[in-house]
Amino acid sequence: MEAFDVTILGCSSALPAFGRYPSSQLVQIASRYFLVDCGEGTQMQLRRYSLKFQRIEHIFISHLHGDHYLGLPGLLSSMHLLGRTDPLHIYGDKGLEEILNINNKYSHTVLKYEVHFHALDFKEPKLLFEDDKVKISSIILKHSIDCCGFVFEEKNRPRKLIKEKIEALKIPIASLESIKWGADYTYPEGTVTILNKDITTDPLPPRKYAYCSDTIYNQDLISHIQNSDMIYHEATFMEDMRERADQTMHSTAMDAARIAKDANVKRLLLGHFSARYKDLNLLLEEAKTIFPATYLAQEGEKYYL
Repeated sequence: MEAFDVTILGCSSALPAFGRYPSSQLVQIASRYFLVDCGEGTQMQLRRYSLKFQRIEHIFISHLHGDHYLGLPGLLSSMHLLGRTDPLHIYGDKGLEEILNINNKYSHTVLKYEVHFHALDFKEPKLLFEDDKVKISSIILKHSIDCCGFVFEEKNRPRKLIKEKIEALKIPIASLESIKWGADYTYPEGTVTILNKDITTDPLPPRKYAYCSDTIYNQDLISHIQNSDMIYHEATFMEDMRERADQTMHSTAMDAARIAKDANVKRLLLGHFSARYKDLNLLLEEAKTIFPATYLAQEGEKYYL
C-alpha cells in the first residue's frame, strides 16, 4: 500500500509558545508532497525533521493571518538559493500573490523557478488539484477573514490480483493491467472468458484526510469531511473560554470533537493551540468526552492513514 501520511510541523496558534511553532504540516500521498500552511519557522522544521522540501510541488495557504503564511517568503527564498528549477504551485487568497511579488520586488529577487499562483474561491468549495492518484479540494471555513480548509483524497485503487490463479490460468502479463482495473479476460480463441471477480480481490477503500484550519463550529463542513480516515481540526481554546472563542471565531476542543463525531470520521487530530495552554492534555481530555478517537497534533510526529 502506498504511503499516505501527515507530518506536523507547527501546531500553535497566533503566538509560538512552549516550543510549539505556528501552523504547518506536510501531507504525503503516493510520493507526492503537499505543504499545508506555512507559519514562521516552517523551513526550520522541515530541516529539523529531515524532510525533503524541494520535493514539495504544491503549497496550500488557508488564509492571510500571519501564523499561517509568514514562513512562506523565507521558504521560497531557500528553494531559490538551493537551486530549485522545478515549478511550484501556490494556492491562497489573491492578496498573497501581491505580498509575495512585493517581497521579491523590493529584495530584487528573481526566482530561478516558476511560481504558478492559484487564487482560492472563498464562496464555494472547488477542486484544486487532480492527477491519476490524488484529488484535493477546498472547503469553506467560517473565520474572521476569508479562510479555506482542504480535503485530500486518494483515487480508487486497482483491484488485487490473485497470483496463484493468474499463473494457473496462464494469463499473459500484458493483460494484467486491464484486469487490475476491472476487466475480464478472454482467451485469444474467444471461447473462454475468465471473470474478473474470480481472479482478483477488492482493493482497500481510498483514504481521505481533511484539514480544517481556523473556524468556528461549522456544521456545513460535515458533508465534505464525512467518513474521513482522519481530520485535523483547530482547537484553540477549552470550553471555559467559549466567549473568547466566539469573539475570535475559533473553536474549542469540544467543538472539534462534535464535528468529528457528527461526520463519522475515524480519527481526530487537535491543533492550533492557544499560547495560554502549556499542558495540552487538558484539551485532549475535554475532546475525548465526546469523541474518544482524538489525538494531539504533536510536532515532528507522522500520522499514518
